[in-house]
Amino acid sequence: MSTAAAISTPRAQGGISVIRISGESALSAADKIFQPVSCKIPPSEMEGYTCAYGKIVNGCEIIDDGIVTVFRAPKSYTGEDVVEISCHGGIFVTEQILRLIFDSGVEPAGVGEFTKRAFLNGKMSLTQAEAVMDIISADGTAGLRCAESLRDGALFRRIKKVSDGMLKLLGSLAAWVDYPDDDIPAVEEYEIAAVLEAGIAELGGLLESYESGRIVREGADTVIAGRPNVGKSTLMNLLAGCERSIVSDTAGTTRDVVEESVRLGDIVLRLSDTAGIHDTEDTVESIGVDRARKKLDSADLILAVFDVGSIITDEDRELAEKCRDRNSIAVLNKSDLEQKFDFAEISECFKDSVTISAERGDGLDSLKAAVEKLYGIPGFSADVGILANERQRGCALKARQCFTEALEALKAGATFDAVTVLIDGGENSLLELTGEKTSEAVVDEVFSRFCVGK
Repeated sequence: MSTAAAISTPRAQGGISVIRISGESALSAADKIFQPVSCKIPPSEMEGYTCAYGKIVNGCEIIDDGIVTVFRAPKSYTGEDVVEISCHGGIFVTEQILRLIFDSGVEPAGVGEFTKRAFLNGKMSLTQAEAVMDIISADGTAGLRCAESLRDGALFRRIKKVSDGMLKLLGSLAAWVDYPDDDIPAVEEYEIAAVLEAGIAELGGLLESYESGRIVREGADTVIAGRPNVGKSTLMNLLAGCERSIVSDTAGTTRDVVEESVRLGDIVLRLSDTAGIHDTEDTVESIGVDRARKKLDSADLILAVFDVGSIITDEDRELAEKCRDRNSIAVLNKSDLEQKFDFAEISECFKDSVTISAERGDGLDSLKAAVEKLYGIPGFSADVGILANERQRGCALKARQCFTEALEALKAGATFDAVTVLIDGGENSLLELTGEKTSEAVVDEVFSRFCVGK
């Protein structure tokens, strides 16, 4: 594997920039461009986990001054010799130094290059590697806790426990089938069933918590919907904490989708304030209404806003039907007015409801509690290990399906050979999930989502 380098800090002006070099030529490459000021020891002679201050040079020309940190294999992030150069944070000077490194024979690092090398060199599992990007992209405390738990191997350990049980079972079955004349104890049906049932239960728990974990990590695409003048934009501004949407008594003020990300408790809501859903002959307004309906169809969460100070309308009923069997909360707004709205007529369409006064700021805590309850956040623990993405979820689904079919086949009286084939299929899915047995194409796909420098 060639030696690679990249800028590991954002390409923007700042206090410092960090350039990372990894590979067997990393130390010699640093020797060519770095002159230590005090110790006079070149990077190639420095011990691991040590730093030196010096000049970064191009021949006799000083480009910058900075600090070199040396990590020696295998005790480095990638498992290889690594040098990190901390220089001044100007874009031009940083790229000049990177160009000097490339001129010394080092290759440009690809996306996720360093974490991919860490995975290939056995420094972390594939699930731990995926958690690195989750840590970088975390935008809330709960999401960060989830990512850190995954990075520490919580999911790997849960999957490994199931996998080890299946491997032990497969070994016993293979020995008993392949060597019938040897004095090997027979594998009892109840023993096979017990291992399968335990594995199915563990995977079932992981799959059930997937949606809660996804919302905590990624946030929820949330649509604020309702007919004109029910208070959608006022609710948007209340949640955003600023005047993000125009508020007016005139119907049809919001003609396009207004978007904003806000944190509500442990969940990030990617809010979309949409045009009031109603029939209109105004060409521009109708475009906004069409966009509102499309947003409604694709949303993770619908906050359906109703004016409790007015009687229920056909437009309210239409919105309620669109919310049926969806993650939706009815927001009964304008609680300070005399209540005329018959919510009982449409209540069965919603998972929950809250009464608020968006104008006064009343009821926000109730809305927060309803959203967290909807996604199972009160009972959610970030520390136990969760499935972090669709790739992992797909592998877990395949494994559970194979183990379920194996258990059904066992109870139906199938031969142990047939049961073994099904268990083996599920085990392969678990090994693909952790990265212990996976294709190069899957590995490349995982790291293609990383940024250069990580």
